[in-house]
This record gives sequence, C-alpha cells and structure tokens, in this order.
Amino acid sequence: MKSVSILVPESSVLQAIADPQYLFSAVNQFMMVSGKKPLFNIELVGFKKEIKLNDGLYSVKTTQLLKDVKKTDLIVIPALFGDMKSAIKMNKKALPWINEQYENGAEIASLCVGAFLLASTGLLDGKKCSTHWGFQNEFREMFPKTEVVDGNIITEEHRIYSSGGANSYWNLLLHLVEKYTDRQTAILASKYFAIDIDRKNQSAFAMFQGQKNHTDEAIKQTQDFIENNIQERITIDELAHLVSLGRRSFERRFKLATNNSVLEYINRVKIEFAKRNFETNRKNINEVMYDVGYTDSKAFRTIFKKITGLTPIEYRNKYNKGTLN
Repeated sequence: MKSVSILVPESSVLQAIADPQYLFSAVNQFMMVSGKKPLFNIELVGFKKEIKLNDGLYSVKTTQLLKDVKKTDLIVIPALFGDMKSAIKMNKKALPWINEQYENGAEIASLCVGAFLLASTGLLDGKKCSTHWGFQNEFREMFPKTEVVDGNIITEEHRIYSSGGANSYWNLLLHLVEKYTDRQTAILASKYFAIDIDRKNQSAFAMFQGQKNHTDEAIKQTQDFIENNIQERITIDELAHLVSLGRRSFERRFKLATNNSVLEYINRVKIEFAKRNFETNRKNINEVMYDVGYTDSKAFRTIFKKITGLTPIEYRNKYNKGTLN
C-alpha cells in the first residue's frame, strides 16, 4: 500500500486537509468495488493530537503524531491561512520532519499556498514551484532561490509537486491518483468529484497585481504612469526619461523591483484592464483593444492569450454572459 501522510499544520485551511483525505479514500472505494485491494493508507499527521483551526472554530484530530511516522510515501501539505510568515513560524517544528521524510524517499505535494511551508524547508531552492497567483509576489520576496512558474496549475520536479491557487489543488490530487493508479481511475475520480481533469493553467483566474512592495521610488513613479495611461502607446525611452535614467539602468532597476521586464509590465497592466472591460460591458473586441492602446488585432489576441490562456472572445464569453459572439 501507499502511505499518504496529510499534514495538519496550525493555521491551515480545513478543506485542503479534508479534500485529499476524501479523494484518496474514495479511490480506495473505487478499487474495492472493481475487485481490487485498496491502495492508500491515509493518515492525518501533526505534532499534536488535536489541531485547532480558524481561531478554534474547527479542530482536526490527527491519527498519527509526526514523531511516530517512521516512513511514508507521500506527504500532502495543505494550504495555509492568514499571514504566511506567522503560519510558517507556528509550524517550524514540522520542517525537519518533512526534510527527513524526503531524504528517505517520500514524495511531497503542496496545495496552493502550502508552498510557503514547503519552501521554508529549503527543498525548493533551485527548483520550480506553483502557488496561488495572488501570493506569487510575496512568495518571490520570501524565497528568491525558488522559481515561481506563472500560470501553471501543477509543477513537478524531483519528487516534489505543487499546485496553483485554491481549488486548483484538485488537479494536482487527480494527477497523483493517475500516477499511483491509472488513467481510468483518475477519470472516474474526476467525474465523481466533477473536476476537469486536464485543466493545466490558472492564468484565466489571475488578476495582475503590480509589484510595488519595493523601495525604488523612481520605478514606482513609472508604474503609476503606466497604470494611469492605459490608452497610450508607452515606450521604454519615454519612461526612462520621465525619471531621468538611462535606458539600460532603468530596465535593470525595473526588472529588479517588479520581477517583470518593462514591456511585460506594460502588457500585463493593459491586459488586466482589458479583462475588466470584457467582464463588465458589451464592447466588442476591437473597441476594448483600442481602449488599452493596441492597434494590431493579431498582436492583441496573441498577447491576451499568452497572459490569460484564453482568446479575447473565449475570455469574454466565460466571464460576461450578457455579451454576444
């Protein structure tokens, strides 16, 4: 049997503990119905017998203490809740155990912002990682040695898995089911839980949040200028001149402060504005395109799809039911 250890951290999301337990238990039931033996031995593990969540509103009883887990095949780290630094501090006792189990051959899967706890072990240094799109800037600041993969729902590298935001973790869980069983069982589980098994990207759900948690006032000034001049065709030279910097120096400082090149930032701001337009009014594609300063429809469609994973029409039809094709 595969030993699955679902970690129960302090200050974590209850559903991100209950859902993997439910899924792996359901897969055991599917296998028994088909005449096979159950595959997963599922334990809720923690450093206390009972973990209180949401200021004591909920509590989870662990089935096994960390010190009693000698070896496991898979560790599931659920999403954390609240301030990430505080949540990590609350759970620092679990970090040596996670490292020890990984060294002993365990695979590790972090769900959503559970990636913050996983990264605190150092196991993600030099590796790729997915997390909730709304926390990517904070993650990059806290763990600069880890490469955050924009948009990806699932990232897999060297026995370590991570997932995108919120319910995206279901796709990672289904990925693990398919790996440990087979495609047919994973499809059955996806139908049972009504989850799109092959969704690979969270870009359509992401809202671009310009990285302004830095101290470079000149770059903040250019960020404000970009955001206040959506309809204009802004050049890098224009922005550099605005803050009296040479182009090369300006581009270097902009990338360092925002984790985006200047052109990437401009495009992301414009596409975010276009998304809001598609969601809230009945303008056609060309009208929105002109509103955000693009004149080439092919270029607009290409950039829009690269950032969101959807074409402008697909995005509008997905989020604004009042519009027509």
